[in-house]
Amino acid sequence: MPTCGAAAPTADVRVSRSRPYAYAATVPAGSRPVFLAGACPIDQDGDVSLPGDVPGQAAHAMSNLTVALDAAGARLVDVLNIRVLVATTDREELVAAWDVVHEAFSGHEPPGTLLGVTVLGYPGQLVEVEAVAAVRDELH
Repeated sequence: MPTCGAAAPTADVRVSRSRPYAYAATVPAGSRPVFLAGACPIDQDGDVSLPGDVPGQAAHAMSNLTVALDAAGARLVDVLNIRVLVATTDREELVAAWDVVHEAFSGHEPPGTLLGVTVLGYPGQLVEVEAVAAVRDELH
């Protein structure tokens, strides 16, 4: 259940009973969108963490995404859409990153896209997570 200032998606659309993920979500009335830049697995010094570790980098990226959401007055439950980018051609590494991201949402299932890409912005970076959220501007 959302708290003051939160605006969880009001619906999700599934096109297949055999696919365990949502394809669409709606923005709740009275909400404002929050567009987050890609969350990267970087530490306080700007260095990429956990070189070569796709699941570890995915977890660190989600931690950084949570910090950015908090700064915008949002939580993971307020996320409407995600895009997970993984610098790999290996399907197992793609799935490993997706599993970590999915687990971080603890039952909330925003629609998302998983992409294998050639390279990401920082040397050694293997994972990046983009998100769009919605929050209500309510007085506490």
